[in-house]
Amino acid sequence: MTMEDNFEEIYERYRAQNRPSGYDAENDGREGIVAVRKNDDGDIIAVRTNQGRDLDYVTALAEAKAGHLAHVDVFHKYGRDILRSEPDGIVENNLDHLPEF
Repeated sequence: MTMEDNFEEIYERYRAQNRPSGYDAENDGREGIVAVRKNDDGDIIAVRTNQGRDLDYVTALAEAKAGHLAHVDVFHKYGRDILRSEPDGIVENNLDHLPEF
């Protein structure tokens, strides 16, 4: 076996170091948003994570800013911070298209 054959194995061992139990590789160990709650105007007012936590919008913004939520960004528009899914070209995983709870 050559050194090149070991690159993948060496890298995977490196990534596995210090991973917490229950590590979710798809979300890089962070919680993902799986559902939303909207008000009568269709605005998202809360989110549910894949860990079963329900977060009000302000808490979700804070957690996203701190890097605790996967696949979302916080940007400033209309004079306030806005939570949005990472632009990846997949409409189905946009926050507005997630199931409601």
